[in-house]
Formats: sequence, C-alpha cells, structure tokens
Amino acid sequence: MPRGVAIPEPRQQLFAALERVLAGEGPTRLTGRAVTREAGVATGLLYAHFANFDDFLAGYAVDRTFQLAGEVAGLPGRAGSGTVAGNLSEALLATPPRTLLALTRLTASWPDLAANVQAVLGDGAAGLQVIERAIAGYLDAERELGRVPAGADAQGLALAAVGALHHVVLSGEAGPVAEARIRRAVAAVTAGFPAVATS
Repeated sequence: MPRGVAIPEPRQQLFAALERVLAGEGPTRLTGRAVTREAGVATGLLYAHFANFDDFLAGYAVDRTFQLAGEVAGLPGRAGSGTVAGNLSEALLATPPRTLLALTRLTASWPDLAANVQAVLGDGAAGLQVIERAIAGYLDAERELGRVPAGADAQGLALAAVGALHHVVLSGEAGPVAEARIRRAVAAVTAGFPAVATS
C-alpha cells in the first residue's frame, strides 16, 4: 500500500483479516505477518495499534464478544411474543458464523484468551457464554409467562441450544443447510413447550 494513504478503521480491517486467516488456514498459521498480509497492510500497522500479538488477539476477542452480546441483548425482551422456538432460532441465526468460528478456534488455541476477555467484559462474558447467558435469561422470562414449563432447566436448555450452534459452525455448514439444522435442534430443545401463555 502506498505511503500516506489513509486506512479506514484499521483495527476492524485487521480483525476481519484475522477471521479470514483462521477460516482459511486455521490457528496454527495465525501470526501477525499472516494477518497483515491478508489485510494488505504493512506489518507495523498491527503493532501501531496493539502492544503485541497477544494484545491484538485479546482486542479482537473483546470486540467480537461485545458484538455477539449486542446481537442477543434484546432476546429476553421478546418474551411473550412470537414463539419460543422462533425467537431462539432467530437469535442463534443472527450470530455471524465466521466470528463464532474464529472465537472458538482462538479460545481453544490460546487458553488465556477467555480470561483476558472476562477481565474486560466481566465473568461469563467470553465468546459463546454471552449467547448462552442471554438464552437462559430469555427462557427464564418465558417461564414466568407460562410459555416454558415451570420445571424446565433454563441453563441446561441454553447450553444445549448453544451447543447445537457451536457444532453447526465447527462443521463448516452455512446457508439453508445450517439454518435448517439449527431450527431442527431448537425445535427438539423446545418440544412440548406450550404454544401460548398458560394461566
């Protein structure tokens, strides 16, 4: 890239490049040089914004976890509208697969990463944990309205729903096939739930 040319949102450009490297080459090939080469920028740009490569990875994980939290933040507020299965499916399908795949691979390859994210965003706020927590909160709200059975384990159901999403993402499935599998899993998790509020 010629000198003096402004790079729009360089941090986001580098984060997007990280996701492409992870998707295409996997975590073993993830280096600062690989990321900047994929982004089409000089290697020094990464270190102009981050103290070191671990700081870059933590910055990415915090940024993307915050985005995931935003995607599902409104889920508990949907309690009482639509169907439980429909609301859960839409929340899971709104999460970007490439981001989930990257976060999962990073967390598995850099065990300290989850702790670094939680140090910034709080306990239980690393990667898929934010989705699981939002789903559990939503199911609790629906249980109060009688649309989830009184004895249902909201935490366990949330874990099962996120587990299905995790599996589909790691399987590399996308498009209609992935959507159908997630909806089928959610339908199984919510089988027997009342369609409307009960008194």
